[in-house]
Amino acid sequence: MSKKDELQLDQQRLVEAWQTTLPERIKHGDHADVKADEADARSIRVTIRTAGHQEYDFDFLVTYVDSREVHVSLVDVEKAGVSVDERTDTIQQLIQDYKRHLHECAQALHHLTHA
Repeated sequence: MSKKDELQLDQQRLVEAWQTTLPERIKHGDHADVKADEADARSIRVTIRTAGHQEYDFDFLVTYVDSREVHVSLVDVEKAGVSVDERTDTIQQLIQDYKRHLHECAQALHHLTHA
C-alpha cells in the first residue's frame, strides 16, 4: 500500500515550476537558481544570491514530505565564494526570510504538486 499523499509531479517539472515561481517570491534584485537534487527525486536544491554588495549565497535543500508540505534546510552560506558563520543576527534574519519565501513558493505550487 502506498502513501496516498505522495508527490505526483516529476522532479524536472518541479524544478521548472520553482524556477518560474520563486523569483516572484524573493526580493527584487535577489537571484534564485533551482536545480534537481540528484540524490533524492523529492528534493530540489535552491541557491539564492543576495542583491547588492553583500555577495551572499544561501544554499537550501527543499524536500517534499508529501504533496503539500516541504522541509527546508540550510546547507551553506557563502560570501564571495567563502563559507561564513551563519549564526550572526543579520544572516539568521536573511535565512528566516528566505525560508519563508521558499515555503510561500511551495504553497503557490500546490495546484501542481497536489494531484
